[in-house]
Amino acid sequence: MQSIRNIAVIAHVDHGKTTLVDGLLRQSGIFSSHEQVSERVMDSNDLEKERGITILSKNTAINYQGTKINIIDTPGHADFGGEVERVLKMVDGVLLLVDAQEGVMPQTKFVVKKALSFGIRPIVVVNKIDKPAAEPDRVVDEVFDLFVAMGASDEQLEFPIVYAAARDGYAMKNLEDEKKDLKPLFETILESVPCPSGNSENALQMQVFTLDYDNYVGKIGIARVFNGIIKKGDTVLLAKGDGEKEVGRITKLIGFLGLARTEIESAQAGDIVAIAGFNAIDVGDSIVDPENPMPLDPMHLEEPTMSVYFAVNDSPFAGQEGKHVTANKLKDRFTKEMQVNIAMKCDEIGEGKFKISGRGELQITILAENLRREGFEFSISRPEVIIKEDGGKKLEPFEHLVIDTPQDYSGAVIEKLGKRKAELKAMNPMGDGYTRLEFEIPARSLIGYRGEFLTDTKGEGVMNHSFLEFREYSGSFEGRSNGALVSMENGEASGFALFNLQDRGVLFICPQTKVYVGMIVGEHSRENDLDVNPIKTKNLTNMRSSGAEEAIKLTPPRALSLERALEWIMDDEILEVTPQNLRIRKKFLDPTQRRRNARK
Repeated sequence: MQSIRNIAVIAHVDHGKTTLVDGLLRQSGIFSSHEQVSERVMDSNDLEKERGITILSKNTAINYQGTKINIIDTPGHADFGGEVERVLKMVDGVLLLVDAQEGVMPQTKFVVKKALSFGIRPIVVVNKIDKPAAEPDRVVDEVFDLFVAMGASDEQLEFPIVYAAARDGYAMKNLEDEKKDLKPLFETILESVPCPSGNSENALQMQVFTLDYDNYVGKIGIARVFNGIIKKGDTVLLAKGDGEKEVGRITKLIGFLGLARTEIESAQAGDIVAIAGFNAIDVGDSIVDPENPMPLDPMHLEEPTMSVYFAVNDSPFAGQEGKHVTANKLKDRFTKEMQVNIAMKCDEIGEGKFKISGRGELQITILAENLRREGFEFSISRPEVIIKEDGGKKLEPFEHLVIDTPQDYSGAVIEKLGKRKAELKAMNPMGDGYTRLEFEIPARSLIGYRGEFLTDTKGEGVMNHSFLEFREYSGSFEGRSNGALVSMENGEASGFALFNLQDRGVLFICPQTKVYVGMIVGEHSRENDLDVNPIKTKNLTNMRSSGAEEAIKLTPPRALSLERALEWIMDDEILEVTPQNLRIRKKFLDPTQRRRNARK
């Protein structure tokens, strides 16, 4: 019997989880000396590499002095909270990473609360101790206070502490120790994380915690063996969460080591493996012995809090830039996404229109960005929060919002958020002239706020939020205060026209951009929408005039990313997304029809 440890790495976004897992992989001797290994090797997806965040939880395993350590690298972003909760059920210990300068952040609280409720005793890793403004002692005190506030047991409060700089590949048990390698962390894992409970002699019990998909094998479930032994070719019973049962055969059994997945013949209690052979397999399902079925409790999955409408692109430029432009292609792609991504829901609500619900804006924009890169063309509506009915009362999701801002701007932030129904819960000085503000705020108030926030704090503020709970609906508040500049012509934008338009507001386009009637070319400086002509050129005459030689000076247009564009649009506007361009447009392109609709 091989000795096994199962751990998850949890932390706030950007505190160094993936970099730490990298270091553990390298120093365990998993990679041979000639292997070329990229940085942050666990972030395999292009978007993860670009944004520097982990989106999907991933698992790997290393051998250290004869012990197999299964490691799951989890996302730190609150939109992917559902992933973290499922992963924690599968492990016996967690590494809680905290940045030695930033300290405890909102997502840290979110994941710690879950870990403590499962009775896990975390190993606290104070990371990035090489930062000039690092205060490891203050951070340890903050973590202790957080554990007390979350109702930790006496045993959980006696947590082991390791100080590390994951990027430089060293860890130490005391701040005075030598900065050498990650050995102190490996030792702490072996000493502090309990061996998996469960016995290979008992009847088989496994539970699936995440899904994968392979074009040849079909659906793959990644699961932990809680009891018994599983072999390739075994006949087993799949027990679904809703009570349905299905008998089938394990066609493939896959084990993890380093970055490689290898086919194995059998696995024992405590191990984490991937299995294939069931098409109906889902997260939370149990795989048990057909002779003696004892299914495990199904998992509670968090409800989506936000939805958007995806539709086929029907603008005048439809079909010019993308490969996949039909409703059927979109439908197939969403079906494929829902097979793997269980935190999202998709409902078809009409010809070529789909309602996608998820945990937050980030999760939805990442899906949109992936579609765009795969060559899809589509349009997206403004995000809406999901409102629940309970005993005749309307309930809406609330968020816990934490803002770090230079002191001079905190007044402006509090004033803006006050108008958006936010309640200030705490205000603490952070040192370095920064203040930390904590609010409770309706989730819909945050839609469209990030752009304003960056302007108000001159780009120096940091904003993080995580889901709190559903509360009574808090009434309406004012949305975007500026109208739009809407094109009334088809053609190519001219420098002359844009030069004359820039006094009217902020432009989103530059000269030579193709425009159509109803497309939004900028933000008006006043509240109302304004129809403008962006393609007008200068009349040429053969008379000399005094202003003829004036150079046209254009202010650079505002660059819109997918997130910023989605936050900016209002209910009567949609975002057109193609592999090459993002365009904002009115739902009704014709101005007469728009006015008629506005009167209704």
